[in-house]
Amino acid sequence: MAESLLLTLAQSVLEKLASFALEEFILAWGLESDLQQVNNSLKAITAVLLDAEQNQSHNHRVQVWLEDLTDVLYDIEDAVDEFECEALRRQVVKDAGSIFIKVKRFFSSSNSLAFRFRMADKLKNLTERVAAIVKLKSDFGLTEGVNCTPVIHRERKLTYSFVDAATVIGRDDDKENIIDHLLNHVDAENVSTLAIVGIGGLGKTTLAKLVYNDGRVKSHFEMKIWACISDDFDFEEVLRKIIEAATGRKCRDWGIEQLQAFLRETINNKKYLLILDDVWYEDCRQWNELRALLIGGANGSRILVTTRKNSIASVVANVPPYKLNDLTHKNCTSLFLKCAFKDAQDVEHYPNLVKMSEEIVSKCKGVPLAVITLGSMLYCNTSEHEWRSVRNSEIWKLEQKEDGIMPALRISYEQLPSYLKRCFAYCSFFPKGYPFTDNELIGFWMAHGLLQCKNENEELEDVGLRYFKELCLRSFFQDFVPVISKVSCKMHDLLHDLALSLTQKELSIVTSTTQQISGNVRHLIFANTNSLSESLPMVLQGLAGVRTIAPSFNSGFIRKSFIEMLYLPRFQFLRNLDLRYSEIKTLPEGIGTLKHLRFLNLYMSKIGRLPNSVCKLQSLQILWLQGCDGIEELPSDMRLLISLRSLTITTKQKYLPNNGIGCLKSLQNLGIYSCGNIEFLFEDMQGLTSLRKLTIVNCSSLKRLPQSIRYMTSLEYLFIANCENLDLEMEEEESNNQTQFCRLETLTLSGLPKLVELPRWLLNSYISHLQILDLRQLPNMKELPACVTGLQLLCIFDCELLIEDLSKIPHVPQIFIDDKEFSYNPQEGTISPAILQRSLKSSIRSLYKFNI
Repeated sequence: MAESLLLTLAQSVLEKLASFALEEFILAWGLESDLQQVNNSLKAITAVLLDAEQNQSHNHRVQVWLEDLTDVLYDIEDAVDEFECEALRRQVVKDAGSIFIKVKRFFSSSNSLAFRFRMADKLKNLTERVAAIVKLKSDFGLTEGVNCTPVIHRERKLTYSFVDAATVIGRDDDKENIIDHLLNHVDAENVSTLAIVGIGGLGKTTLAKLVYNDGRVKSHFEMKIWACISDDFDFEEVLRKIIEAATGRKCRDWGIEQLQAFLRETINNKKYLLILDDVWYEDCRQWNELRALLIGGANGSRILVTTRKNSIASVVANVPPYKLNDLTHKNCTSLFLKCAFKDAQDVEHYPNLVKMSEEIVSKCKGVPLAVITLGSMLYCNTSEHEWRSVRNSEIWKLEQKEDGIMPALRISYEQLPSYLKRCFAYCSFFPKGYPFTDNELIGFWMAHGLLQCKNENEELEDVGLRYFKELCLRSFFQDFVPVISKVSCKMHDLLHDLALSLTQKELSIVTSTTQQISGNVRHLIFANTNSLSESLPMVLQGLAGVRTIAPSFNSGFIRKSFIEMLYLPRFQFLRNLDLRYSEIKTLPEGIGTLKHLRFLNLYMSKIGRLPNSVCKLQSLQILWLQGCDGIEELPSDMRLLISLRSLTITTKQKYLPNNGIGCLKSLQNLGIYSCGNIEFLFEDMQGLTSLRKLTIVNCSSLKRLPQSIRYMTSLEYLFIANCENLDLEMEEEESNNQTQFCRLETLTLSGLPKLVELPRWLLNSYISHLQILDLRQLPNMKELPACVTGLQLLCIFDCELLIEDLSKIPHVPQIFIDDKEFSYNPQEGTISPAILQRSLKSSIRSLYKFNI
């Protein structure tokens, strides 16, 4: 069996013990022998770890031993991070200089001696704990390196995509049958409900999407709505999902009466199609309540439900269910070969592999998800030995319970490179069916130290992007929605179950009935923050090692009382704090004690003030304040957040002062959203030497950009939208010798009525590097300059003057004007509608740096 999750953790800890930051302190304090002892002990344990994990199921003592090992590994990791925090604190004080006396007081530099003795004692304690674990190891008779087959990692070509394979093989008849029912079925009720029933991974959601996106269905129904229900059937949340899917309206803080009234109004006398995907709940009473709200649609409205359980179909549907059968062996084999080989020519070159594929496919029992995942795992792998190891894996012999995790998925996990194992497992902290974005997931991995740079020149964001793409190409994610700056996706329920099985001892879902939480738990997800017991503070005692605190993302606004009950300072090793959609007006001052905190998410919260103690968080890498329209002013000491890499803000300020955000040299991403009062940005923008992405949206009072913006040499992506008073022109400087936007790849300008032409400062030295130019709602823009011919994709939407003479638009391989694709005729120098129309999303996907 390949590397386990615990083995991956142990390897990660060993790497951190060898870090430069730790070495600096260890050598200075003469603790080399203690560190070497911990290192040697962990290596001895690692050698027998696989055998121990295989024996734990029938040896309780081994199981306890492994739990103790897990705890000490996390504690060692916490200790290493404490040294890194101290190094950052010293750097802040040093960089501030003697003139900033208050900074030294702010970071309590006088306690260095106490820190030294405290950490020396902690390291000694850890050394003793590890030694005790090593001593017990010999009692179990464990074998070194048992069944340890290393995973051979291959660099994969990231332009290959199998996303559409499952949607086109073997389901044509099913699709036609469902569409025929939706369009032609006559029922006594004006709204009928049909359920698609089948085991997990069979393709129920895929089939529903095929139907949902069919042209006949689009033209037949006035309104189409897709809502993923998943495990929890909270009546209010289901109403929110349906309303948001139907109208795009955010209704998180609406009460039940407002939700019901709005839903009735939304569907009143409209012929609609509602897809309720992945339904598990079978309470007749709540379904009848929902149905009563939905019968107001016009005659011929349809509800299509996907579920694994026949019992649910009998409750929700008023027509016989549609039973989805297994995919035939022939179709499964075709699907597998599409995922495992580049093309048909490659298939012909490897007859032995094709023969083995027949045997592997037969073990997948007609389940497309299993076929796709295994095929994707073996993509471009021509080693007969590795194919044989998959075919002969002992995991196939494991008993699979109904709706349990399929052996094929377990094999795919075991074949992951070690650095991806924890990244995949940590996806379990997001709810089933949750559409996470790449930057959200990468930030989460970053906060937990899961990203390993190959060299000092590699950025963490690039490492995370590489990991994300690898998991995408191995089919661990699905339902991709690419846009120009990011991509969102989901994880299949069965893969989510697999990830959850790996982290179940570390994760606790806290509900109103939770009476006790194990001290081994490192991650807390609060199922419903509005109905938690008053005894919560007692339940949370003794959980100082917790690293994640987040609400379930469908729990509505977080009440102030929840934050008070948490008492944040108790969680001294917290890495990730998610308070999105929070009703709190201000964070407690004690947040400044969370020196390990790396990700603070306050998206769309009602916070009015951030305490200046937030600036003590020298480890903070991500701070999201987008949509916090109550913030009067950002903290004055923002420059002290020296580790900050991603910052999004919404504030009522009229200007952003110098010597603040502009001093954040580590910042990679800056988003300024809905700052309606801002007239001027900070003038020292050139200080953002690492900034790669700048987004400015809905800043209606913004008059101009700072001159220094032209010297942000690392910028790759610039997005400016809905700033009606913004004049992009600026005075020319006498000298243009300074390097300008030499790396800019994507430029989006939208909703800028004062823009007549691209300003000269934008054109002066960088335009030939541009890959994507997206121009939208620019009513006064007249023409494009000739120097944009290096573009790969040009999008023009609602720019009437710009398209009056299409011949002036330069040659670009892909051109989209008002949602229609055009092609360039080089002989006539003109463009005309393309014969074979592609969607803009598919074109973005082909150029987009994720290439998925």
